[in-house]
Amino acid sequence: MSAGAETATTGPPAAGAADGSGMAGPPDVAGRLFGWLTVLPALLAMAWLLAGLPLLLLGAFTPAAMLVVSVPLAAVLVVFGLRWIPGRWEGPLPVGKPEHARTPWWTVAGVLVVAIGFGVDQLIYHSEFLIVMRDPASYMQFANWIAHHGSLPIPQDRAAFGGAHPGLRFDSFAFYPVGSTVVPQFMAGLPMVLAGGYWIGGVGAALAMAPLLGALAVLTFGGLAARLVGPRWAPLAALILAISLPEMFTSRSTYSEPLAQILFLGGFCLVIDSFGTDGIGTRVTAALGGLAFGLTLLVRIDGASDILPVLPYCGLLLLGRRRQAIPLFGGLAVGGIYGGVDGILLSRPYLASIKTSLEPLAALGVVVVLAVAVAVAVLWRRGLPKIKGKWLPNAVAALACVVMIGFVVRPYLQTVHTKVTKATADYIASMQRVDHLPIDPTRLYYEISVHWVFWYIGVPAVVLGTLAAALLARRCLWGQVPIWTLPLVTFAWTIVVTLYRPAITPDQPWASRRLVPAVLPGFILLAVWAASWLVGRARRSDLDRVTTGALAAFCAAALVLPAAMTTFGLGVKDGGPLGLRPTADGLATQTTYGGEIQAVNGLCAAIPRDSSVVFLAHGLVGEWLTENVRGTCGVPVARMDSSLSSTVEEVVRGIEQAGRRPVILTDDPAKLTPYGGPIRQIMALHSRQDGHTLTTPPLHTWPLTINVWMSEPSR
Repeated sequence: MSAGAETATTGPPAAGAADGSGMAGPPDVAGRLFGWLTVLPALLAMAWLLAGLPLLLLGAFTPAAMLVVSVPLAAVLVVFGLRWIPGRWEGPLPVGKPEHARTPWWTVAGVLVVAIGFGVDQLIYHSEFLIVMRDPASYMQFANWIAHHGSLPIPQDRAAFGGAHPGLRFDSFAFYPVGSTVVPQFMAGLPMVLAGGYWIGGVGAALAMAPLLGALAVLTFGGLAARLVGPRWAPLAALILAISLPEMFTSRSTYSEPLAQILFLGGFCLVIDSFGTDGIGTRVTAALGGLAFGLTLLVRIDGASDILPVLPYCGLLLLGRRRQAIPLFGGLAVGGIYGGVDGILLSRPYLASIKTSLEPLAALGVVVVLAVAVAVAVLWRRGLPKIKGKWLPNAVAALACVVMIGFVVRPYLQTVHTKVTKATADYIASMQRVDHLPIDPTRLYYEISVHWVFWYIGVPAVVLGTLAAALLARRCLWGQVPIWTLPLVTFAWTIVVTLYRPAITPDQPWASRRLVPAVLPGFILLAVWAASWLVGRARRSDLDRVTTGALAAFCAAALVLPAAMTTFGLGVKDGGPLGLRPTADGLATQTTYGGEIQAVNGLCAAIPRDSSVVFLAHGLVGEWLTENVRGTCGVPVARMDSSLSSTVEEVVRGIEQAGRRPVILTDDPAKLTPYGGPIRQIMALHSRQDGHTLTTPPLHTWPLTINVWMSEPSR
């Protein structure tokens, strides 16, 4: 594998070697295998998503149809995607040795061990997040519905309640009412993947998809680190990401971020590999890289911001007359169309709910496209201007440092507020009371976003990452490391945009998911590159091997230990953003939302199959469990806006007139007394949920208790 840090002039290798690596010499079997393994997850994910969305739109998302379409498509993508993955070398050996070093097998084994170990660990501690309190459970219910019905939207089944009634509603958390149907929140990418888990082994297998996706994301990241920094540094990079708490957090429950990582980071790998081959291989690999970038929109609509720098990069390639330009843009466009079609046809209510964020992003995208088009037209004959002198590269390098200093001092200069809904205001105020903070429900705490990064991967990673960004920016402008151009610009853009406005409720570890797709991988890649640069300078300074080895070990420890301290509870914020004191807590070995499979199964077993279920307005169980009853239990369900007995009795009569058995559910048995019939408890869940902290790293889980009582009103 090639390393951008081993030499100041490393860039896209020239094509022409017999093995497709672009370098003369014996084939690098380990490097070729490493390249294959680290893009395979992205290729398989693309095949599944490309096949799944059209079938879902046609109402034919079934196991048989997916096998018929996705397996041949996967075969084509894998064959063409792996055919031109170049075998690479780590960089030149010391002067006097003409051959290039081959990829050591231990580096391949090291990344695999980290990825497999991560997956096993997450599987041991994975959650059973099924009750729709937050996103992972909504993804699971989305997946459960399409796995068993193969189509969207979800019918409300008003006839089962005798028609519409005042105060009767069919929506719930993350499920919007549209006409006589219910539309799930979020994009369909992850639910289509989770549906495969349901087909393989039911809800347990679907939940296990989260650790699997997380492990594959770590593997893909290791491949990107090998391409950009060097194979010998790839295990370290993979390890830092694997032990960071946000990566664990999003891989234990069914969050969309690990799947987005596979596509996003895999896209970089494929684009980089397109420079290591020639002919049609260049075009095919670049197109697949663009497709991987574009399909991130099918997984998370926020990915539109992350991939925005790919557009001007395509312009640079066009002006440089590079063969990758049009295929890369074409792949990006196809993937983006998939995301757009999903958003417009299947997730429109969700997009409407976040339009205040989407509309500026869409406008910015249009501006970027127009600017790129104008720049290409103006510079087409003249080509790219050459950078003369040092002032511009030095200014850009200084800008990287200034921006990071700005984020560090931001808490002393700004307090971020915004308008929030009453529910969000109440939620933030409740967390402020628990954390003994001043009550200010409009406060978002975005000004301390860089401290989130400090908590999860440490100050050394940020310092080294900033140093690397400054050095690489200069080298990219001088044309010395063009292979870094797209990753550097993309990660820099995403880090700045995300830290400036995370656009998420600020409680931890929930808000840490914003760092997972690009911010943490970007900082880690840059920090490991800086470590390799420092060690390389030490070697070139004729320092002995012991000293050089000690420097490498020090850099590795400085990058690994801070992440481990937060994840395993070796430290907690105390009296300042960087102050730490020992503690016995930590989330690495804590399980959340356990017992929910059994609890939901017990709920379904207690509900008669010929019933229609009504949740009373009191409490949150109706918001949380409506879709579980509809999708998992398979019976019609609605909830009351009002718990006035006259209104409920009208609904009960409507259910009876429809020839079904009325069932009323609530979390307070006293609320069931006016309606008659025996009252019994059908859910008594006592578990743990994710904690909620605002100004400190999360180290504890919180208790979770959900009680559900049922009555069947007397006829």
